[in-house]
Amino acid sequence: MLTTALRNFLAHKARQLMSVLAVCLGVAFVSGTLVFADSTAAASRDAMSKNYADIAVSVTAKEPPPGAATHQRTGALDDALARKLAAVPGVAAVRPSAEGAATMNAADNTPLRVKPGANLADGYLPGTDGKDRRYPLAEGRAPQNSGELAVDGTTATAGGLRLGDKVTLATDGPVMTKRLVGIVTTKDTRVTAAGTLALFDKATAQQLFASPGHYTSIDLTAAPGTAPSALAQRVTDALPADRAEATTGAALADQQTVLVDTLTRGYTKLPLVFAGISLFIGSFLIVNTFTMLVTRRTREIALLRAIGATRRQVSRSVLLEALLAGLVASAAGFLLGLGIASVLPGILSTDGSALPQGPLVIGPRPVAAALGVGVGVTVLAAWLPSRKAAKVAPVEAMRTTEQPPSAQRSRIRGVAGLALLALGAGVLVSLSGAEDASETNLQHAMFGCALLTAALIVLAPILASPVIRLTGRLTGRFGITGRLAQRNALRDPRRTAATAASLLISTGLIAGLAAIGNSTGQALDRQAADGLGADYVISTGTPTTAIDAGAVHRVAETSGVLTATAVSDATATIGGSVRNVSGVDPGTVNDTMKLDFVSGSAKDLGPGRIAVSRTLARENNATVGSELNVGAFGTGPEQRFTKYTVVGVYQDNPVAKDALGARGDVARNALKPGSVQRILVRTDGGAVSAHLEKQLHTAVSNSPLITVQDRDQLVAQAAGTLGDLLNVMYGMLAVGVVISALGIVNTLAMSVAERTREIGALRALGMDRAGIRRMIRLEAVTVAAFGTLLGLAGGLFGAWAVGSLANGAMPHYAFAPPWGKLLLVCLLSLATGALAATVPARRAAALNPLEAVAQA
Repeated sequence: MLTTALRNFLAHKARQLMSVLAVCLGVAFVSGTLVFADSTAAASRDAMSKNYADIAVSVTAKEPPPGAATHQRTGALDDALARKLAAVPGVAAVRPSAEGAATMNAADNTPLRVKPGANLADGYLPGTDGKDRRYPLAEGRAPQNSGELAVDGTTATAGGLRLGDKVTLATDGPVMTKRLVGIVTTKDTRVTAAGTLALFDKATAQQLFASPGHYTSIDLTAAPGTAPSALAQRVTDALPADRAEATTGAALADQQTVLVDTLTRGYTKLPLVFAGISLFIGSFLIVNTFTMLVTRRTREIALLRAIGATRRQVSRSVLLEALLAGLVASAAGFLLGLGIASVLPGILSTDGSALPQGPLVIGPRPVAAALGVGVGVTVLAAWLPSRKAAKVAPVEAMRTTEQPPSAQRSRIRGVAGLALLALGAGVLVSLSGAEDASETNLQHAMFGCALLTAALIVLAPILASPVIRLTGRLTGRFGITGRLAQRNALRDPRRTAATAASLLISTGLIAGLAAIGNSTGQALDRQAADGLGADYVISTGTPTTAIDAGAVHRVAETSGVLTATAVSDATATIGGSVRNVSGVDPGTVNDTMKLDFVSGSAKDLGPGRIAVSRTLARENNATVGSELNVGAFGTGPEQRFTKYTVVGVYQDNPVAKDALGARGDVARNALKPGSVQRILVRTDGGAVSAHLEKQLHTAVSNSPLITVQDRDQLVAQAAGTLGDLLNVMYGMLAVGVVISALGIVNTLAMSVAERTREIGALRALGMDRAGIRRMIRLEAVTVAAFGTLLGLAGGLFGAWAVGSLANGAMPHYAFAPPWGKLLLVCLLSLATGALAATVPARRAAALNPLEAVAQA
């Protein structure tokens, strides 16, 4: 039986190839994702070890008490402590730092934006030799006064900066302009991985990021033969216990590595999800392949049974073939996975950042996963066909071939399918009115979609006949070839359903994602511009960064500006939860915000008086005249509550946020009193232009921390990330379409082999080769149309139910399928079917009529 299994595997290499390719793609995603995760983790560990290679111990300030002054937040980290630590036995060198963040403009005054935490700034702190060993100079000289700056080579290249240029930058305040006098090199991966580095002279760095005469950290290098742990203990004994603490460089590297690993772990989830989808779709191809192989070899199996082979031996023979196919698929998939692992960092890097990169790390986990997944899925998928082969009775098999399913089995399938359909649809319909995107409801929605998919797969053989007869009205227009194609597709509904199942799943997922993505995109578009009466929004993007009063005045005086409303954004605790509050000028707010008040108005805003959104009012049973306990604005450590009177309730408005207050009142109690985070600009006649936008940039001193956006730019920004994510998901789901095409190729190839005599008879009766090719192609298109229709129906129904939950978090959400994209999906699916039939159709047309008719 072992020899028989090996010979059968080699004899049907072409048939097995399709199954191998299907599993190979899924294995590639699994193994590639795991290799990517291991490689990224190793690269991050290596990068962190390089960052802290020269640091044995780092001394930092302890968390200060609430309300501490700036000099208390840096503790005792000053020159006196640095000299004291230099005298500790085992310390070879001391390097203080005054680190922070600084965002710079490129040479053309556009911001060099990077991910948060990657726009580093530090002081250039030379040693006794006049050089800073952490930042070796490559060109020019070190900054020597407050008007000078040095940057790293990568930043200079990215920004087109050269020595002598004037560089505009900002930390967390007014814009500064400094002359570039030096270019340095650095091994800090936060900078080398698409970050930026700005270096100031010592006094300026201390003034910006610590306080005069103080540092943010002091790094120590150990003398040869001194253990970092022992040195850390000595340093701890020398520190003021209540104001500073010591950490080894290795511990800091481990902390950073854990952080990077945690962030990277999220990147691995999406590829693994699509790996599971690919394997699930591929399993249908495997089941179909082995079912057809068993059917074709019915007489062979019967002969084996007749000469003494047991059912167990027959079943093991089929499973052994699946095992061999799984081993081949695992090996090929693992090799393909290495290629996927090498390109994933570039695909998954977002917002201008880059994931840590290094050589591929091939550990035992990806290898074991490739073997386990590839072999496991293939053998499991072949288990049912193996049982079917074992149940073949020798005499019955000698007499006939495939028998149609019994009426009882068809009834059982119908009842089970309808039960799954009713249960899945019931779960989804029950959630359609929830309008609550809680984790529990989302899990229930996913469960309902899974039940719906299972129901369609179970019912597919039963639905094949009516659906294909319906689509046959189109194929019937091609004459006899179209009618024959329809009848061939209906000849074995189970095979047709199994072939269409993979296309059903991939089309359903694509249609569902497209519908949810389009609906969400339109909701974001409406949300970005809804409630905005201004033509431009000037914003800082973060509540801790403020626009200075002079910039507000300059914006208002800009030619072409009709109204400029300053807005102070803060947070407050209202009704037990943190809410976003906008401080506005009651006299001008209606000129730049579209406020729809249910009751009250904005003109009554003032100290101790606020207006709230309808959602906030409903949650707190508040009406005009009610009093609400409002926690302190801002994010200060102490929470104090004040009673505020509600003077208005307005329809939810993303521009106004959760509550409105008088700007003076909000700004006075915010983290930075008097701060402004947004300026809403209304122009003469509502006109926007590149010239006016440039003028507004100039009015805010071309600060890299401040953005100037018109309504269209706000909409594009709101939908940009979603569009990128959907494109990645569409690309990965395309793998399912490829597997579906392989399934159609496999089914048609075997179908042609089974119908050799029939095709020969058609040729003998006068059908030309073009007619044969047309018949096979139309059969493939019929099967593709069947899978596509079921997939679209299931995908759109699931998207409607799942999307309705978004109303809880996105009030502007409305189900809006992209009919143009869905039509394109249908056409591409039909084209996939026609393309998949190319090789089988040519093979069928190439058959010699006489030889085909004479074939036994």
